[in-house]
Amino acid sequence: MALRIHEAWILLFVIPALVAPAAINHEDYPADEGDQTSSNDNLIFDDYRGKGCVDDSGFVYKLGERFFPGHSNCPCVCTEDGPVCDQPECPKIHPKCTKVEHNGCCPECKEVKNFCEYHGKNYKILEEFKPSPCEWCRCEPSNEVHCVVADCAVPECVNPVYEPEQCCPVCKNGPNCFAGTTIIPAGIEVKVDDCNICHCHNGDWWKPAQCSKRECQGKQAL
Repeated sequence: MALRIHEAWILLFVIPALVAPAAINHEDYPADEGDQTSSNDNLIFDDYRGKGCVDDSGFVYKLGERFFPGHSNCPCVCTEDGPVCDQPECPKIHPKCTKVEHNGCCPECKEVKNFCEYHGKNYKILEEFKPSPCEWCRCEPSNEVHCVVADCAVPECVNPVYEPEQCCPVCKNGPNCFAGTTIIPAGIEVKVDDCNICHCHNGDWWKPAQCSKRECQGKQAL
């Protein structure tokens, strides 16, 4: 009986010694935050401050070197405080400019409109033209068209006509006027009926003719 008790004590001391190394494994427990090593600790990013400048694509420029960043057409100079870029006051683009280039720091006008457009047609600077028989026009250096409309005089007849390619009406049969409903030529007396002789006013062709009654032929017949 005493032998069995002694053997039991021996097992109590031996078993923990055999189990402890296998049970306590540091891999089974998370390490403290101070003991953890990040995998990013091996990535070292260069700091170019005070040494150079980096553009949008990652290219490095030395101090004093001029370069063009990707977002601007204006040149920059690399300094210890970073890139210093030109910010000029660009001239205004001509309102008649038809072609603008943006290759440089400021946009440039490469082609200015040198013609006038009028009723769907183009005319050269200082070119004169007649869009209608009554209009005289010219293309001005400002690319604007100035026109003058003919001011026709009052015709000397009551039946003027319009000829092709002529703006103002013309009296094909010369000056005349109305005597009642009859048109009579100016400059002579005209017997319009058995009792009346008429003539046109001098210079006032739009007025009715002046008529005077004479002895009527019908009364003589009676």
